[in-house]
Amino acid sequence: MLVTLHVRLLAWIALFLTALPVSALASGEVVTAAVAANFTKTIEEIGARFTEETGHTIRFSSGPSGKLYAQIRNGAPFDLFFSADTEKPELLAAEGRADTPFVYARGRLALYSPDLPVREGWQQVLEEAGFRHLAIANPRTAPYGAAALEVLTSLGALERVEPKFVQGESIAHAFQFVATGNAALGFVALSQLVDPAGPVFGKGEFWLVPEDLHSPIDQAAVVLERGRASPAALAFMDYMRSPRAREIIERYGYSIP
Repeated sequence: MLVTLHVRLLAWIALFLTALPVSALASGEVVTAAVAANFTKTIEEIGARFTEETGHTIRFSSGPSGKLYAQIRNGAPFDLFFSADTEKPELLAAEGRADTPFVYARGRLALYSPDLPVREGWQQVLEEAGFRHLAIANPRTAPYGAAALEVLTSLGALERVEPKFVQGESIAHAFQFVATGNAALGFVALSQLVDPAGPVFGKGEFWLVPEDLHSPIDQAAVVLERGRASPAALAFMDYMRSPRAREIIERYGYSIP
């Protein structure tokens, strides 16, 4: 009788364990990643899917690429770095602080306004400059801000509109200026406009800036020194190259070179 009860108990325990998700059976690793502000929503969705499939947790810290780069050089405990440019990851690799970078996405710049007719009338809007504020990201630390300056220079409009600049620390901050009505228009990332859960989705107008008006906004990622010893960090970097991740990246308005 005791033997029968013991066998039944073991059978119930085995059944219970097989019903548990992977994350309940093993806590998994925790990976820390520094992420350019424009890519936050995209990588959070990718990270959530990765966690579901592997049980590993990815913790993201977002901000302007220049600021994240400075934090990494000052010893911030990140395993991975997803920049909004290629320059900073390449510098980290050259300094021996990271492995070889790879381009995970190419961003698109857009001129967005809740009220002004920028889709077809962007040229007139910039020429007349009748607006009070134009938002851009800080061009010294944010690649999208640097691209916006290149566009305005290419169009011969920089001198006319520069006095009306309101600068955000990152592209996320610049977007907030426009989304909240504190700027009449602004240069933002296309990904911020096509997000169905975003605050301006389906509202206002945007002009998708031709890519020949600025340098490509190629965005590169690297495994940092600390991440080299983390199987989960290496697995997530591989996952970023997978068809599942690529589908999410492209859905948010990026291309993959």
